[in-house]
Amino acid sequence: MSTFTSCPLAFRFSYIERLPEPPSAPASKGTLVHLALQHLMWRPPADRTIEAALVDLARAGEELAADPEFSQLELSDSEWASFHADAEVLLRRYFEIEDPRTITVLGVELRVTAETSDGVVIRGIIDRLELDADGELVITDYKTGREPGEGWEQQSMAGIHIYSLLCERMLGRRPKRIQLLYLSKPERIITAPSDQSLRGVEVKSGAVMKAVRIACARADFRPRTSALCSYCSFKEFCPAYGGEPAQAAPVMFARQADREGRPQLPLAVA
Repeated sequence: MSTFTSCPLAFRFSYIERLPEPPSAPASKGTLVHLALQHLMWRPPADRTIEAALVDLARAGEELAADPEFSQLELSDSEWASFHADAEVLLRRYFEIEDPRTITVLGVELRVTAETSDGVVIRGIIDRLELDADGELVITDYKTGREPGEGWEQQSMAGIHIYSLLCERMLGRRPKRIQLLYLSKPERIITAPSDQSLRGVEVKSGAVMKAVRIACARADFRPRTSALCSYCSFKEFCPAYGGEPAQAAPVMFARQADREGRPQLPLAVA
């Protein structure tokens, strides 16, 4: 939903053509820290210390070493050192936000799905679901990127409101609050779901799905430029920047083959 509303052309490349993208160091770092926190939350509450978290970070690094998201990162030795040092900083800053020994964890990396009243199926993954001191449900989402600037905070919260709807539909209980933990700040942003916010999720998901279907029927995926273009893997193929969308598939698949050290297979002709 976020990709389509940000740029229909990027949505086409990522979700329809499924073009392979090179791994991104910031995204891979986020995966590493998320896995370390996942391991930490599996521990008994009393064992969730900073020392244990550093052990879990090392464990996560070993488990992800062979994953293409990491093995295909083209980093020098000094860049790898910075990568792991930054991950440790993010993990340490997490402990400045909350004491994990006080968290009553119900689940981590929970896959949730539900159908809206418009028949749209929404899926998502909740970083952490927990109970607060009053026995109320709380959804927590870790963010390893920079804190959103003014005007972007509401957009950042929109995604987590979707988790509230999915949680309510699957478990029959609405979360009391939802929170984003920005580890780079570090800072916690909290909001409470309401009838209005959940209805907004349903309305928006229906509208986005309708727009996707129209775009597919018309083969019309126009680019939408924004500050996000600087981070887009497909920018060179975007007509807004003088690129040719038809070149994206052969070039991106050839680059993927090169990263994997194998000959490129010929693309099927429709």
